[in-house]
Amino acid sequence: MLNIALFGPPGSGKGTQSRKLIEAYGLVYISTGDLLREELQEGSELGRQAREIIEKGGLVSDEIIVQIIEKKIEMNAESNGFLFDGFPRTWVQAYILEGLLVRMHTELMSLFSLQVPEEECLKRLLERARTSGRSDDTEPVIRYRLREYQEKTAPVAEFYEEKGIYDPVDGTGEVDAVFGRIQASIESMLRKKRLNVVLLGYPGAGRSTQARMLAERYNLGYLSTGELLHDEVRRETNVGKRIATMLERGALVPDEIVIRLIERELRSHPESNGFLFQGFPRTVVQAYILDGLLLKQGSSVSLILDIEVPHLELVKRLAKRAETDRARPYDRSTDTIVQRLEEHQRKTVPVAEYYGKSRLIYKVPGSGPPDEIFKKLCIYVEEAFKRVR
Repeated sequence: MLNIALFGPPGSGKGTQSRKLIEAYGLVYISTGDLLREELQEGSELGRQAREIIEKGGLVSDEIIVQIIEKKIEMNAESNGFLFDGFPRTWVQAYILEGLLVRMHTELMSLFSLQVPEEECLKRLLERARTSGRSDDTEPVIRYRLREYQEKTAPVAEFYEEKGIYDPVDGTGEVDAVFGRIQASIESMLRKKRLNVVLLGYPGAGRSTQARMLAERYNLGYLSTGELLHDEVRRETNVGKRIATMLERGALVPDEIVIRLIERELRSHPESNGFLFQGFPRTVVQAYILDGLLLKQGSSVSLILDIEVPHLELVKRLAKRAETDRARPYDRSTDTIVQRLEEHQRKTVPVAEYYGKSRLIYKVPGSGPPDEIFKKLCIYVEEAFKRVR
């Protein structure tokens, strides 16, 4: 999902560039002023609350603004992305937007700031005033608006500079030339955009087989927490010795250790197109952790695929696996198999519900030949690649 913010002083051509970006990338336009006017015209509850504040001479609160933006995003959750025009306007609103996008399992890719000298903006606006007949666009008023813009947006620019996604763009020259500069930056970002896939499913659903096939097909780093833990034990590292002791006692390996291993793995595949997570997250808490880990890398979860297999078939598959060298400890009896399935239902099914709110999750029938299931999964992965790039 391509989410960008476009800033620029009055007269910088922000409106023109917004229209070109929306058309080129199929983005949904988000302007708090426009959205607020829509709510007022519709007479919605949010519009009613805003009107009461405005009629008293007050400013509409960030609480109402963020609800209006969230409503717009949820109504267009399947879009290619969003163009935020003039939002966030303050340092506080920058944090609000961060939290809102994290909740939607996405992020702001860049804030483009059109750089146009004050005298050039003044010249453009005075010309516009002359041709449009706007008597309020006088030189003192325009200079005040330009000064106010610089004072208010400076903290926002600093916020995104620290995040490394602030992109000043020369806004002078022909319209198409300015657009070309923005587009070149976007295309460069999209080439670096990674696809992160979470593969869910009950034990016996074939996750491991499908995960490896998908990782190989799409050049994704394969990340299985179970295999990471066992590799540490096998190599007898200091961490591995601690893990071995825990496993011998039947204790769960704490998330603190798992997080460190995942962080290391995320750094170890710089040439991959992204990552495929198999066996993580297993709990809603770990889903939050994964969001945080990817956000730290400047990324996010792109796609969740939940392989669905009838429970009776799962039991049959696991019982059959017990007769092979691929048998797991819980494959040895029907009782342990059922216990494992019940544990998954209690702890991991809520993870699918958690991701269900993001509309990034797709349920894929897992009965039938592995190659047929793989083809179904590939369709969703390829569609996700188109969305992120």
